[in-house]
Amino acid sequence: MTTRLKQILLITVGSVAAVAMVLLGLWQMQVFVDSGNRGIEERAAQPPVALAENMTAGEITGDVYGKQVWAEGVYRPDQEILLSAAGEVRVLTAFELDDGRILPVVRGVVTADAEVPAPPAGNQRQTGLLLPGEGNVDGTAPGELASVRMPALAQRWPQHLVAGFITLNADEATAQGLTAAPVALPEGEGSVRNSGYALQWWVFAAFAVGMSVRIAWGMGRRDRLAAEQSARNELGGAAPDSSEAGSSALENAALENAAPENAALQNTTATHEH
Repeated sequence: MTTRLKQILLITVGSVAAVAMVLLGLWQMQVFVDSGNRGIEERAAQPPVALAENMTAGEITGDVYGKQVWAEGVYRPDQEILLSAAGEVRVLTAFELDDGRILPVVRGVVTADAEVPAPPAGNQRQTGLLLPGEGNVDGTAPGELASVRMPALAQRWPQHLVAGFITLNADEATAQGLTAAPVALPEGEGSVRNSGYALQWWVFAAFAVGMSVRIAWGMGRRDRLAAEQSARNELGGAAPDSSEAGSSALENAALENAAPENAALQNTTATHEH
């Protein structure tokens, strides 16, 4: 198997492993979100608690947002707002508590052309899910309300408001001739452990890709170094032959140059002997 093919296979395996780890991280993150939402739903399904017992000096101090609460008071029919959105109309009515504060109550839903039933008279005990307020709805005309915005209600109703509103449960909405209004529960925070697992999987995915690329690069570099070393060895083996040939040529030239001098020396010696 060639080095190039090994590199391709290695990077492919690393990429597949990284994709699997990314998917595992997304799954863990979804578990994180689901566990948070499940916690919110379980909180909303708890038995109702008294709102008055979780208020101090007219302010909510207990951990009751997102829970079912009950409160006693009387409706103020003259302070009623219809919240129109998505083809439905939620009926929001002021509910005056014993201390004079107003608790906004979403009594239920009617169709856009239906007549709105009047709230029950006299002292009432109402139960619903308590939320701190809602955001604005896109496309709402200036001066109109399509959601329970507490700052806007504070400008319309003169009394002091409770810092939140309730949406009646199905039984009490039906008792008033209305359909139970849908409730948009806030998103909850899941287990920190699940979010940590998701981050770990994503770190492992980055590590798998990085290591596969690093190893593949190392394999290519090793082959390049081996090829360079082989080339140097071949050049190194040819060099001594050239040197020896050069030395032989020099020696031959030296002998040739020395031959006349030797001959002259021999002639001179022979003359002296005669």
